Order: sequence, then structure tokens, then C-alpha cells
Amino acid sequence: MLRPITPSRGQFDPTTRGYHAVYRENEINHCPGCGRTHWYLGRVLAECAFCSTALPLQETYRQGPAAAPVFWSGRRTSYATLNAA
Repeated sequence: MLRPITPSRGQFDPTTRGYHAVYRENEINHCPGCGRTHWYLGRVLAECAFCSTALPLQETYRQGPAAAPVFWSGRRTSYATLNAA
């Protein structure tokens, strides 16, 4: 029987993780690298405008997985036909 190499860990406890820097919306966010407060915001990360330190956005942890892809079945009209209309 196969067994994992690492021993099984207990249940995840976030209090033992320690300091976890994230960008929080509607708060003053100081950069952990340089201490300044100017950020470039993306969809998943915030980047310090001065030293380029990247932090994940806190809101990305609350959202679920990405949207499911849409698959087409059957026959679709070609782009040439759509442009002619």
C-alpha cells in the first residue's frame, strides 16, 4: 500500500501562519518594502509604485474560483458571414 512521504498534518490553523501582508481596499496600505502608500492596482495584485513590491488583494481570497468557461456546441456562423451583415 502506498503511503505519503510526509506525515499527515493536522487541520489548517491560520493563527500559526504568522504575518501575511495583503492589500486591503478602503484602508491606508503601507508598503512592507519601503513604507510608502502609492499603489498600482490590478485584478489580483497591488504593486508599490516606488519599489515594485507586489501584494495580493484581500478581496481575491473571498471570491471563489474563476468563472467556468463557455463551450459552444453545434454549428456557429463564420466571422465572414457576421461581417457581411
